[in-house]
Amino acid sequence: MPTASRRRLPLVITLGIGGLLAVLAVWPQLIGAQRWQGVALLISFRGPLALGFAALAVAAGITALLRRRVAVAFGLAVVFAVAAVGNGAVLLARGGGGSVAQGDLTVVVWNTYGGGAPPEAIARLVRESGADVVSLPETDADAAGEVVGILAREGIRMTAATVEAAPGDRPVPTSLLVANALGPYVLDLDAGSTPGAPSGVWRPVEGTGPTIIAAHPLPPLPFIVDEWTRGIDWVAEQCAGPDVILAGDLNSTLDHLSGLGRDRGSVGECQDAAQQAGAAAQGTWPASLPAALAAPIDHVLVGSGWEVRSFEVRTDFDDAGSDHRPVVAVLSRR
Repeated sequence: MPTASRRRLPLVITLGIGGLLAVLAVWPQLIGAQRWQGVALLISFRGPLALGFAALAVAAGITALLRRRVAVAFGLAVVFAVAAVGNGAVLLARGGGGSVAQGDLTVVVWNTYGGGAPPEAIARLVRESGADVVSLPETDADAAGEVVGILAREGIRMTAATVEAAPGDRPVPTSLLVANALGPYVLDLDAGSTPGAPSGVWRPVEGTGPTIIAAHPLPPLPFIVDEWTRGIDWVAEQCAGPDVILAGDLNSTLDHLSGLGRDRGSVGECQDAAQQAGAAAQGTWPASLPAALAAPIDHVLVGSGWEVRSFEVRTDFDDAGSDHRPVVAVLSRR
């Protein structure tokens, strides 16, 4: 091998291997890796990932300038810079905006951290947002009933329902509040649930309102990745038909949900409300991180019969006791 080729070989190898790693870190959907264990956790936090790669790019660049044999360091600097810019571009495309608009239906999601957020805080959120549908993962029937009582004393009429964890699953129920103005709803026992943590499908008794799903799949942690995967597959299966509203802590970002629908950006037959409103880069967990750095894992998905008017991640409940931020989506009938 000529001397010049030998000198370039480390750079070529570094760029080749680094390019593959950059793809995994920026757009794993290209090779179907978005649900691989390590990749799934990594891409949940694109903001910190972009900053981390930027820091590594600077460090590698400085190393390349200070050392004579710079091929590997220079190659790493290029790869890290591409990964940093790529993740930043994804966040920019998904949007960090969020606003409030008028519509026909307001949907709220708040994982209350096993009762960490008290009923008074939930009631305040419902009151301030004007919510018609409230999905409350990790909220038990007693807390949901107390919220209904608080709101009733203020003239806001809602009905609560709760699905409990199956034996052997995580002991965290999922509750749903529905405004009485929408009419009575009943739990569809034949629809099943996400494995490991409870989710429920409620259908209108009179058949005139949307199907409402409160969902809470498990997170993509070691030893339960298969359950997580089956959970988000179940979510996609429920998004069948135009008159569906699915709300919950999905323990998944848009990256993980990619490929579960008929077209790019869809989940089953649903669209993500945050993505439609240009606010999908705002993170909801953990609330201890700024929204720009947190993972956007709490979602409202809507069927084609609904138009998204606005989507907002509420940061003014960060000290309310939950590790999640609530989200508010305003929808209109098409």
